[in-house]
This record gives sequence, C-alpha cells and structure tokens, in this order.
Amino acid sequence: MTAAREERKGDLLGFLQTIQKAGRPIGGLAEGDRLVASGLIDSLAILQIVTYLESEYELDFAMSGVDPEQLGSIGGILDFIEQQKP
Repeated sequence: MTAAREERKGDLLGFLQTIQKAGRPIGGLAEGDRLVASGLIDSLAILQIVTYLESEYELDFAMSGVDPEQLGSIGGILDFIEQQKP
C-alpha cells in the first residue's frame, strides 16, 4: 500500500467514525467489507460519503453520478479516489 493510500485510508476511517452506527467497531473491517452490509453505516450514509469526497478531495459527482457499489467499501472508496486523483 502506498503512503498516499495509507494516509487517505486513515482520513477515511476517521470520517467514517463520525457517521457510523453506535456500537459498530470500524477497526476490524477489511478494505473489501461492505459498509452497509456490515452494519457500520446505513444506506443514507453513502450521501454523506459523497459530500465528504467532494469537500475533501474536490471530486465532482455531477457528471459521473454516484455508484453505491463503488462507494460501498473502504477499498472501493480508496480506489475511486485514486482513479480521480492519481
């Protein structure tokens, strides 16, 4: 894992802790674990993730739209950021 990805992951985990459901530990999740299916967040939290990505990384979803599958895991979100901001 690159240093940039590791830093982004730390930032993302910090953000997810602010929107996660109470009593759900985030530390045990692997990058491929589904966030909604694991019970960490609900489906509406995907919109909060989009807002976070737009403000933190200046990503614009207006043209591409939101793909909940792509933003449904920590690894998927990190991959998306890397595709948009190499």
